[in-house]
Amino acid sequence: MSLALDPAAQDLLFREAQTANTFTDEPVADEQIQAVYDLVKFAPTAFNQSPLRITLVRSQDARKRLVNHAMGANGPKTLAAPLTVILSVDLDFHEKLPRLFPALPDIKDTYFSEPAAREAAGTQNATLQAGYFILGIRAAGLAAGPMTGFDFAGVDKEFFGDGKQKSFLVVNVGKPGADAFFPRSPRLEFAEAAATV
Repeated sequence: MSLALDPAAQDLLFREAQTANTFTDEPVADEQIQAVYDLVKFAPTAFNQSPLRITLVRSQDARKRLVNHAMGANGPKTLAAPLTVILSVDLDFHEKLPRLFPALPDIKDTYFSEPAAREAAGTQNATLQAGYFILGIRAAGLAAGPMTGFDFAGVDKEFFGDGKQKSFLVVNVGKPGADAFFPRSPRLEFAEAAATV
């Protein structure tokens, strides 16, 4: 059985794409990231809540501030990447719901009046959007190096001092450099990952 997606696109997005650990110094333009966003903003989220926020870390000062919260090899990789992005969840995403989900104009108060409920729903849906963001980076012909090895409480204090955003992923972005990819690790077979009930 074949897929509707062209085999070359399947390779670009999935089979040949890997997490990059090194990058060339070729810049990544704002227009490229905006094009990625304009593609992946259509990712599904519950009630169209769209809680993902994207912070482009470009200046050397900001990059050094971010690296202060990196673990192990993530620091040097981040300093060397042409662009680093902090992905975070907007904990006040509910304020935009009347515009984003007009079918239920009272949804922000009905379902999301409690901060804990917003954080749980926002984190789940922003994480879903992050997966699409990485696919969008690949669709742009770029490589992504997503990392969770950061002190995210420190990142939040450094970059989101008002407490309205909570970071959960840092992604280096660019053209892959020399020895960018580790050998691909095995994946589970369909029968190991799927069940029919």
